[in-house]
Amino acid sequence: MIGDMDTIDVLTDAIGRVKGWVHAALQDLPAEAINYRPDPDANSIGWLVWHLTRVQDDHVAHLAGREQAYVVDGWAVRLGLPADEKDLGYGHSPEQAGNVVFNTADNLLAYYDEVHERSLDYIAKVDANELDRIVDTRWDPHVTAGVRLVSVIDDCMNHTGQAHYVRGLWERRQQ
Repeated sequence: MIGDMDTIDVLTDAIGRVKGWVHAALQDLPAEAINYRPDPDANSIGWLVWHLTRVQDDHVAHLAGREQAYVVDGWAVRLGLPADEKDLGYGHSPEQAGNVVFNTADNLLAYYDEVHERSLDYIAKVDANELDRIVDTRWDPHVTAGVRLVSVIDDCMNHTGQAHYVRGLWERRQQ
């Protein structure tokens, strides 16, 4: 027998992998690298991590029935960004994406870590009934909490992959 993983274990492992990739994407980077955009229409590493954190914060807060850390815990102010709980980065123009800049990775990582902990807190309470709960009727089929969690994890993994790609482009420029 390999093990006795249950739903909570699987979700905890998946969201934990996101944390590892987020930290690795920003590890030891100067501001120039965090804000580097390969071309004027591309997103920076900082924007990608901010965006995936905003999506996770928004979506998991909605699932858990609580406010987003971005606004209520003051992360927007600490990050030097507008405290707009609806701004997740979706639909940002290149100019808007270029305005999401960071002097260091410290506060961005701290914001991600708080969102991660809040996500783990929600996941620890998940059961089959919660996973089957309809959370969005705008889609056909309706979106359940389980589908929303998978969507969040998928979005985060895609964006961490993009952040690592941009990091690799920046590192090649330094050689």
